[in-house]
Amino acid sequence: MLPRDTIHAGPIVLRPPIEGDAETIARACADPETARLLPALPFPYTLDDALRYITEGAAAIWSAGGATFAIADAAGGGWLGDIEVKPPDTRGVFEVGYHLAPWARGRGVASAAVRAVTEWVFAQGAHRVEILADVENLPSQRVAMAAGHRREGVLRDAGPRRGGGHADMVAFARLARDPGEPQRSYLPGLPGGSLSDGMVRLEPLTLDDVDSYQEMASEPDSYIYMVPPQVPDREETVRRCRYTGTWWLSGERAEMSVRDAATGAFAGHIQLMNIVPPLGQAMIGYSLHSRFRGRGFMTRAVNLLAGWAYEATPLYRLVAGTAAVNTASQRVLERAGFTREAVIRALLPAVDGTRHDDIQWVRLRG
Repeated sequence: MLPRDTIHAGPIVLRPPIEGDAETIARACADPETARLLPALPFPYTLDDALRYITEGAAAIWSAGGATFAIADAAGGGWLGDIEVKPPDTRGVFEVGYHLAPWARGRGVASAAVRAVTEWVFAQGAHRVEILADVENLPSQRVAMAAGHRREGVLRDAGPRRGGGHADMVAFARLARDPGEPQRSYLPGLPGGSLSDGMVRLEPLTLDDVDSYQEMASEPDSYIYMVPPQVPDREETVRRCRYTGTWWLSGERAEMSVRDAATGAFAGHIQLMNIVPPLGQAMIGYSLHSRFRGRGFMTRAVNLLAGWAYEATPLYRLVAGTAAVNTASQRVLERAGFTREAVIRALLPAVDGTRHDDIQWVRLRG
């Protein structure tokens, strides 16, 4: 059993929840985004739900071998959130879960609480502490990373989704022997959330882009140059848009929409992928909707992406590949400062079952 301690962590204190927290808890749990990403919470969440959690739920967690704390302001004692340690599983591993009031976010409160609880659990003799976060719950993933937990992979359909179905969950963990240093993505976020040159704007893909992306990718002169050269399943497009944020945080890839800066209309897609930090190399790929061709949009998009990559990351080489017959894509790369570097024979599969030579291009830092 875990001891019923109070944990002090700088500007916050982790203490037992009290009945005086109930109104604040109910107000925080009424947040629609909290309800969407934490499907175990009742919704709508009422004052009675909060009181039931304080008087019954918290006690049950402690009795089962876990722990639950209110995250409170150290100065005034006000409730800011909750953090729970689930009872150890059959492997002796503890899992931590947490949520924060909307008005307490962005101040490092949750990461301080997770770090403090993790180290407290280690002090009780645990060897491993885990965190699971919905692939769409980027704030929770950032908290885990800031608290020194390492991303270990994705567990498919491992969590419930409100309204039915299952969500993929990103697994993080910290071992007792780990140094606990904050984990930082190789790919920082876009400044202000987007890149723009006044005519073109790049933004991370979102689920709102599914229909537009699918329409673009279904055009024959788009998908014939994809690998494989076929129209993607809609489910694959949904997954691409759903996973954009977690791929970005993991440093695996950056998926962006290309938009008309004047209207906000979806014009195309550009990505940074195949990132190899030891080599300082990454590959770019792109597609443009036929309605926006002939206006220089993709050249501008490639320039925006390359400029950001060299300013925000240690990358030294950006490479791209084009089918030998795809002269339009080759012109884009030439105008964006790429030079032809090599020809890889018969690398790319074609729609008719033959294979295209792949012309390789490179743009170096500086």
